Amino acid sequence: MDRLAFTSLKSVTEERVRREMLTNELANITSVGFKKSFESTTRTIKVQGPGFDSRLMPVLEQRDQINLEPGVRMITGRKLDIAIDGSGVMGVRAKNGELAFTRRGDLHVNNEGLLETGGGQAVLGENAAPINVPVGLDLEISQDGTVWARDPNVAEQAPVQVGRLLLRDASATPLGRREDGLFKPFGDQVLPNGDFRSGPAPVSVIAGVVEGSNVSPIEAMVRMLDQTRSFETQIKIIKESRGLDESGSSMLRAR
Repeated sequence: MDRLAFTSLKSVTEERVRREMLTNELANITSVGFKKSFESTTRTIKVQGPGFDSRLMPVLEQRDQINLEPGVRMITGRKLDIAIDGSGVMGVRAKNGELAFTRRGDLHVNNEGLLETGGGQAVLGENAAPINVPVGLDLEISQDGTVWARDPNVAEQAPVQVGRLLLRDASATPLGRREDGLFKPFGDQVLPNGDFRSGPAPVSVIAGVVEGSNVSPIEAMVRMLDQTRSFETQIKIIKESRGLDESGSSMLRAR
């Protein structure tokens, strides 16, 4: 019964990766701008080698590509909160200095006068440089991503443009997840500096709104229950195969 036990054990091992990614999605249900990315399926392969002609093993086929399906939008009323439409992403400066992308739109100005996300990444302008804002000015972000500043102490002052968000349409470019949770492009559209050619669709933003996670809590919990039952079933099969093996050995024992 070793084939039955090893097949079940292999299934448990392959499902480990799926369980880890599902746990990560559950932990980020309330994270602003979080996008699920992991998709997988299980297929069987025939084990090659002497004595293994009749043995089949399950193998996990996986793909880790950012799913840009919109999440739930929440109205905040803050001028610096934005939600990105369609398959758009926003360029930011990662902690290691590299260009990365995100959908997180809870923006604010730090003590150094730089516009940054709630995760602490500096927001980049179209020139791939951080957007620097004079301290004390009121900011507004228009639909095309232009950042306008106005002195609240001067009445009837025309707003001044201080930058424009680095927005890219990722509908034609696959995105992967970096170790820090930000997005990175891969494929033929990637440029040497880590940027990529924007797709055909124009990218726009909506101010006063933030986008939540696109993970469905109900769907995630159902998948978690399915994972738990599958694990329990495989462990039970391993225990039963041991009992069958012991019974077979006792029948062959000399009396």
